[in-house]
Amino acid sequence: MAAAKIESDDGPCCPICLEHFNLPRQLPCAHYICEKCLQSHITTQTANITKLSYIKCPVCRNPASPSIKDRPTSEWATLFPVNTVLQSILPAKSKVDRLCDACNTEGTTVPAEGFCVVCKEAMCGDYLKVHRKLKMAKDHTILSVEELDCNPENVMKLAEGFTCSEHDGEDIKYYCKDHKLPCCATCFFHSHKGCSEVIDLREELPALLCENKPVEIIADMKKIESHLKTFTEMNESSVNNLETQVNERAAEIRKVRKEINDLLDELEKQVKTEGNRIYKEEVIRKQEENHQCLSLIHAVRNSHYLLEAAHTYGSNLQKFLMAEKMTSQLHSYFNLVGEKYEKTETIRFEVQLASPIKSILSLSLPELGKVVATTSSNTLPLICSSRSRKDCHVKNVNVIELKNSTIGMSPLFAGVTFLPGDRLMLADCWNKQCILLSSSYQFITSHTLTGLPWNICVLDDQELAVSLYDQNEIQILSVIGDIIRPVRMLTTKYNCDGIAAAGKGKMVVNGYCDNNKSQWSLINMGGDIQCTHHYDSSACSNNSIALNNIKTRVYVCVNEMNLLLCFDMDGKKLFTYSPDNLIYPMGVAVDRYDNIYILGYNSNNIHQLSPDGSVQQVVNTGVPRYPKAICIHQSKDILIITNNSDERKNLYVYQLK
Repeated sequence: MAAAKIESDDGPCCPICLEHFNLPRQLPCAHYICEKCLQSHITTQTANITKLSYIKCPVCRNPASPSIKDRPTSEWATLFPVNTVLQSILPAKSKVDRLCDACNTEGTTVPAEGFCVVCKEAMCGDYLKVHRKLKMAKDHTILSVEELDCNPENVMKLAEGFTCSEHDGEDIKYYCKDHKLPCCATCFFHSHKGCSEVIDLREELPALLCENKPVEIIADMKKIESHLKTFTEMNESSVNNLETQVNERAAEIRKVRKEINDLLDELEKQVKTEGNRIYKEEVIRKQEENHQCLSLIHAVRNSHYLLEAAHTYGSNLQKFLMAEKMTSQLHSYFNLVGEKYEKTETIRFEVQLASPIKSILSLSLPELGKVVATTSSNTLPLICSSRSRKDCHVKNVNVIELKNSTIGMSPLFAGVTFLPGDRLMLADCWNKQCILLSSSYQFITSHTLTGLPWNICVLDDQELAVSLYDQNEIQILSVIGDIIRPVRMLTTKYNCDGIAAAGKGKMVVNGYCDNNKSQWSLINMGGDIQCTHHYDSSACSNNSIALNNIKTRVYVCVNEMNLLLCFDMDGKKLFTYSPDNLIYPMGVAVDRYDNIYILGYNSNNIHQLSPDGSVQQVVNTGVPRYPKAICIHQSKDILIITNNSDERKNLYVYQLK
């Protein structure tokens, strides 16, 4: 199999061209792309679009806007900052001339001769002369290009004073533990004044570094890189084995051809044609997958280099802030690797011959046999981070009362989920509506439904699904901006209560069928059932359902039997959780570490389990009574609960510690 291979670890490389960086430009998501590769990506993204203020990062697909949006798109790549740390780590043969920042802003390219440590700018000779004459800059330290290229510690000095990304010029001084965000003084007074734990970074840096060790993050990044390499090797082996199988099956046909020569000549031709077509398509597919893996390897490696540089040469502030930035990337990397492992497939190539062989001469070519290529999923170990949460504490942060009159007097929020942009969607069963809230839990709009909504799940950036349990239907809605629109209606064969997105254009739905058996099914976006698994002989309605992050496990709350069941995607039961203090479990959710949270409706508590089903803790919800629905914000570790008490308009917001 001809494919690009990861070379020895000899320095940071661009995740697009897989070569050493040529002017590494930094996107807001902290991924780094060669200037030429970035400009090519920008050109592709903006083709045939007259007004576009951002592009999508080619690694993580997050939006990235240039600093000056009204400049021509042909200049956008130069408006993203050069990462001087990566530039300094590059092998000498791969380094290119550093450019003057001021001249670059003016649209010209002039090689830089030095860097001002205080101003954080590269300057050409002319600007350096002017800079040195300024009275306010007389004490500024200037480093030559040579000093930067030969000493990464000098590069870290350039980044010594981290400033707030929201408030230009403001230094980062505080850290909000409630929201896990570094912030400046303005951030603190505007957004975090009511938070319970906002600490001074200068006083708490040593303790924070112990909680967020760069060394452990680097170890996890190496683990991700190792798994990605294994994945590319498996793809190459899979294609090689496929080629061997094709040749072996063709040889079997040649052996049989002695008796049925004419027909087998045609069959062999079909085997070779179909086999080669499948092989070529598989080679292309595996090469594309491997290129994606190699891109991700370099993205991980670049993050590793930056964090290692900060850990080795940076200040405590740099170590902590860089580690904090990389932590969110780390979790997305693990999820991406998990998705890759889940999607890896091997094709089995075979020829199915008709029987009995004595009648073969009377058969036509289609009756004689056909080429069959079946795809099967490979079984691979679950990838776990060494930084997975071991002891998670659920801390009650706030009670939000929804006061908008359009919500209705007596809502029942049977379902709740976070949307992209930190917004919240509620399924109000009694008033037959969905309610959209802002990231600060303020009412935005509502949408009336035709039936009683029970559960809700996000399908992609713009679409979500709502189960209408009284109609055996699932309503697909789009949310664009502040507008909710119906897209299509799926009719399910049986009752549908809990729903969860299963990836690959599929959903897992929970309910019960005509023979009063509780079941969960895998359906496509047309409503067609792919498979069904029964788990109880009695009809238990209103059961919630959730999946783990890589969509390999299904968790079902069986409320009337006071238990949680865990299945693999083939319907095999993996474990059962049924303690005495879990009464009528009504909701289930999974955090980004795959810890499981079960909501006891009558026991008024939250049971937190590890991914293997071991109980970690049980806490009281603090809800007056009857907690109903539960959801978790994956990146911010926020947990939200609704309730079915007299205070139904309240949302209970918790922070996972």
